Amino acid sequence: MKFRAPLAVLLCAAASAALAQQLYRWTDEKGRVHITDTPPPASARNVQRKSGAGNVAEAQQGFELSQAVRNFPVTLYTAPSCKEYCVAARALLNKRGVPFTEVQVADDASRQELKAASGGDTVPTLVVGHSVHSGYSPDSYSALLDSARYPKPGASPPRAQAAPPDPDEPKPEPAPTGPYAPKPRGY
Repeated sequence: MKFRAPLAVLLCAAASAALAQQLYRWTDEKGRVHITDTPPPASARNVQRKSGAGNVAEAQQGFELSQAVRNFPVTLYTAPSCKEYCVAARALLNKRGVPFTEVQVADDASRQELKAASGGDTVPTLVVGHSVHSGYSPDSYSALLDSARYPKPGASPPRAQAAPPDPDEPKPEPAPTGPYAPKPRGY
């Protein structure tokens, strides 16, 4: 009799592990993506079956990241004249896999936005939810992201968000089009 309870617990654990290994990723009629461990409804689109314990961890990480993004959005204020520290700040966020909005402080409106967010005009400035850090400090940036429950470095795939275009840089003129436009060389 003593061995039945541990055996039952072991069988339940094995059954739940087998169930947890089957995941479904699907899109509903409103375009929302769902990840569930139950089969999707017949109206689901783009249904993908995923199996393996790693997918449970991936789904959990994706959920944690989406919660952090929703509750503590990240904004990085930079300037075209800020090279070294702004590049390093962007690289830290990209390496950690943090989705962020970058605002280039290049006109009066963006300067006012930075001043309202941070109380100053220092770039780079990182805003995570309502927390602000002016200047670049990898330790301070990491502490802000950790407190907002963003995944630890290496837990999410890195991003490759590039710097916004420099507003002072002249834009190339579009190539002429139409029946009388010059043909490119080698045509």
